[in-house]
Amino acid sequence: MFAVHLLSFYFTKLQEDQIKKVDRFLYAMRLSDEQLLDISRRFREEMEKGLSRESNAAAALKMLPTHVCSTPDGSEKGEFLALDLGGSKFKVLQVKVSEDGKRKVQMESETFPIPEEVFNGKGTDLFVHVAQSLKTFMQKNNINQKKKPLGFTFSFPCLQSKLDEGVLLSWSKNFKARGVLGTDVVQALRQAISNVEGIDVDVLALVNDTVGTMMTCGYDDQHCEVGVIIGTGTNACYMEELRHIDLVEGDEGRMCINTEWGAFGDEGALDDFITNFDCEIDAASLNPGKQLFEKMVSGMYMGELVRLILLKMAKRGLLFKGRVSDALRTKGKFQTKHVCMIEEYKDGLRNTKEILTELGLSPTEDDCIAVQHVCTIVSFRSANLCAAALAAILTRIRQNKKLKTLRTTVGVDGTVYRTHPQYSKRLHKVVRRLVPDCHVRFVLSESGSGKGAAMVTAVAQRLASQRKEIDDTLEAFTLSSTQLQQVKERMRVELERGLKKDTHHTASVKMLPSYVYRTPDGTERGKFLALDLGGTNFRVLVVKIRSGIRKSVRMYNKIYAIPLEIMQGTGEELFDHIVHCISDFLDYMGMKNTRLPLGFTFSFPCSQTGIDKGTLVSWTKGFKATDCEGHDVVDMLREAIKRQNEFDLDIVAVVNDTVGTMMTCAYEDPKCEIGLIAGTGSNVCYMEAMKNIEVVEGDNGQMCVNTEWGGFGDNDNIEDIRTKFDREVDQGSLNVGKQRFEKMTSGMYLGEIVRQILIDLTRRGLLFRGRITEPLKTRGIFETKFLSQIESDRLALLQVRSILQHLGLDSTCDDSIIVKEVCGAVSRRAAQLCGAGMAAIVDKIRENRGLDHLDITVGVDGTLYKLHPHFSGILKETVKELAPKCEVEFVLSEDGSGKGAALITAVARQHHREA
Repeated sequence: MFAVHLLSFYFTKLQEDQIKKVDRFLYAMRLSDEQLLDISRRFREEMEKGLSRESNAAAALKMLPTHVCSTPDGSEKGEFLALDLGGSKFKVLQVKVSEDGKRKVQMESETFPIPEEVFNGKGTDLFVHVAQSLKTFMQKNNINQKKKPLGFTFSFPCLQSKLDEGVLLSWSKNFKARGVLGTDVVQALRQAISNVEGIDVDVLALVNDTVGTMMTCGYDDQHCEVGVIIGTGTNACYMEELRHIDLVEGDEGRMCINTEWGAFGDEGALDDFITNFDCEIDAASLNPGKQLFEKMVSGMYMGELVRLILLKMAKRGLLFKGRVSDALRTKGKFQTKHVCMIEEYKDGLRNTKEILTELGLSPTEDDCIAVQHVCTIVSFRSANLCAAALAAILTRIRQNKKLKTLRTTVGVDGTVYRTHPQYSKRLHKVVRRLVPDCHVRFVLSESGSGKGAAMVTAVAQRLASQRKEIDDTLEAFTLSSTQLQQVKERMRVELERGLKKDTHHTASVKMLPSYVYRTPDGTERGKFLALDLGGTNFRVLVVKIRSGIRKSVRMYNKIYAIPLEIMQGTGEELFDHIVHCISDFLDYMGMKNTRLPLGFTFSFPCSQTGIDKGTLVSWTKGFKATDCEGHDVVDMLREAIKRQNEFDLDIVAVVNDTVGTMMTCAYEDPKCEIGLIAGTGSNVCYMEAMKNIEVVEGDNGQMCVNTEWGGFGDNDNIEDIRTKFDREVDQGSLNVGKQRFEKMTSGMYLGEIVRQILIDLTRRGLLFRGRITEPLKTRGIFETKFLSQIESDRLALLQVRSILQHLGLDSTCDDSIIVKEVCGAVSRRAAQLCGAGMAAIVDKIRENRGLDHLDITVGVDGTLYKLHPHFSGILKETVKELAPKCEVEFVLSEDGSGKGAALITAVARQHHREA
């Protein structure tokens, strides 16, 4: 028993001595975590250089755009051909992708050798050889479909300007075919296919093998956004935010970047980690000074690196008693497959002895232990370097997404990763140690690059089909110049019909007189009370106006909620609630016994027969209080005050918020004669000549007309530009068939139009993986404020996804792009329609005055105009295009409904005194 323990101790001690000997000799290859983190940092810096237009030319990492902008979503289907060219053999595949709920992929493939004289001969011969092999495969498998879609995996660095184009930058892996560098390899393949008769294929995509690996794994795991190859060569790709890729136009979405990480270190970033053995490998290679990282990592060089180390150690008498065989001196005799066999867990030492014996050596037990450890250090360094570079990529993805913790999947392929018994475990372990904030799942690619090329082609075909469906859907929201001109002309007709006595009652644009005869001139002064009712909130204000050189307006207000049950209850309940709020405000201000002149901003269509008389025509904005339509709102307010019997008010004016907006801006700018509201609702007012207002007595002077243009179209004159989505929104509204123009232009409805479109696209499988969630079914969940946020130029797609997730919509990056497009189409149309309507009004004013050119200011208010990033610009652009003889300035109003009501009241008091 003692003898067994002694023998075990002796063997362990022997192992330790041999391991220490090798460790001392190869100390430069053993990398600490601190060194690996430093390498990872340097790799991230090189990534930044490669992505930047300014520094790309000098960067070692070329960060090549692949024009693959989407990973598989599982809905891909069809039959595809794939070519996989990247080594001494190449593969032709037929891939059948079926979407029958099981997402099956069936493949048939054949491998064809490439003779050395072909891959080192003329480039044309190489591609003809590929085309002839493709023809053989198609004939053998009876593939005769016209224009069969084909994906081409080409595992060499290419500069791509689109998915089906790639200019070869450099050969690697011992390829040296002449006349191909700097040319488009897809064009070369197409030319060869056309020269070989009997093949009818459509080359849709050029794919790097690394991208193919990511796409293959991405079909089964949709979290996969990184691909890594560790085989004959090595490379990585990942999904990068498009806004960071200077070499490609656009900033929406993501694109797969082929890092070409094999060249890391070519510009000196790894100089302090490169050993003498690495220098020897490089000097003897076909491309000295190039692909230095690949030469430290990949299977093409790993065996040769071990051979050089063993040779050097033997010459120094550290191995094989100083004896060296001819085979050990011969380049290429010790291969990476030998490294894999030597590092096998159980049979490693036995394999070592057999391999060394085959090399003409007579190894001792000590030699076998030492050689095994040399292999371990070389392969472990390879895994460490890959882990450091992969950690840099994962960190970048996490930072791009602004996440504390990233969960993602890495698709991996390559003979070293697949066949080396320890490599994958070491790689996984080191990656997790270097980036503890990234939870990574590693998936081994099946039929990697070939299947991947087919998947890229399938995704490209799916996206093209989806793109057409989406474009067709949104085309209905694209208004041509001719259509906008027609809207302007029809609006002009309705404006005229609303002003004339005999057509006023049938006009869709009611052109309601406001009995405001002029805009402020700066002489207004006094203290006024103002009420503001136009939405779910109600405001009471005290407004102090000073005239003269230091004219000013000061306001004090309090906001009260209008509960839904009050909005849609009885008229008596609504006005009692309003009076209760006024009473509370007067108590708050200590003004219960003060009888101030009052302006009542009532932002609903009213027919006025005087400045203080307004009959409600119809409720809008979700109000439905009974026994109000057809009644004078000022009388209803006075009756409610009497019922309360606590205070008395001098109600001077009932005011529309649009008129208040105009008056507020006119107080600062005398040229302001138009008011526009573009918010929850949509409306315009303007100063019209009294002689044109047939429903009011008198021909002298002017009066502000409240157009109530939200009703434009209620007589079916814009049916040709309404979509099925507009009709669905109308059907779900409280006032079906009414306010059709407002339902196409105002904040209350734009979000709902977007929701209807999203439901339609989802139902057709174009969004959210075809899943209509409960939130998406909920009316009103997609508020218009989300349009403004989603369309913000400063908002990354990541934040768009965050908004959608907040709404219970689990979106991909592609979904986010589509949602942003939908929002843009809906809001752009709204702004253009408002612009067409405004063009009709400014041209009418110009013609009223017999002018060749009109300078005028529009006072504007409303959340849509204020908060939406593009609405105001598109509105102005449309007015300029449709009314070229008018110079229109838009000025934002400051509290038109409060300050405006006070100014109208002040102007009305002055007018009354003058009369």
